[in-house]
Amino acid sequence: MKNSTFTTIGLIVMFLVSFVSSAQVGINTTSPKSTLDINGNLSVKTVSVNGNGTGGGGSSVLLNDGVYISVSPSSNDDKFELPDPTQYPGRVYFIRNIHNSNTAQLITPNGLFFLKGITSGGSSNLFMYDNHLRSVLIVSDGLNWTIFNAEDGASLP
Repeated sequence: MKNSTFTTIGLIVMFLVSFVSSAQVGINTTSPKSTLDINGNLSVKTVSVNGNGTGGGGSSVLLNDGVYISVSPSSNDDKFELPDPTQYPGRVYFIRNIHNSNTAQLITPNGLFFLKGITSGGSSNLFMYDNHLRSVLIVSDGLNWTIFNAEDGASLP
């Protein structure tokens, strides 16, 4: 009798684990087609970050909170540091330099920045200014940061 009870409990646990591990969550839908399926609008955390006014030679301001980030450099080439891409594979940021005249400089402690579709010639920093990468969609691939919405003709330093 004990073996039968343990076998039954074991089968139930295995069923629940397999059901949960392949579960799909739907928001405003009864038939989700992906792991997370949203039938509606999506809001993400928005933050504003001010530069520290130290420019290119000074310390950086860490960008570790939010998804849509408005950066406002206090002086030209203020540094804003993304987290290590190897620690956050798949992390997505929308970053916009909202200052009209100061350049924002993005840096990363590891890896490089690459324009989408480019596999060589990465850069350790990214300059954001009017008419040049003022707004970027950037994603960690687990090793580097990839810039997905670069304007035609954009280049890295």
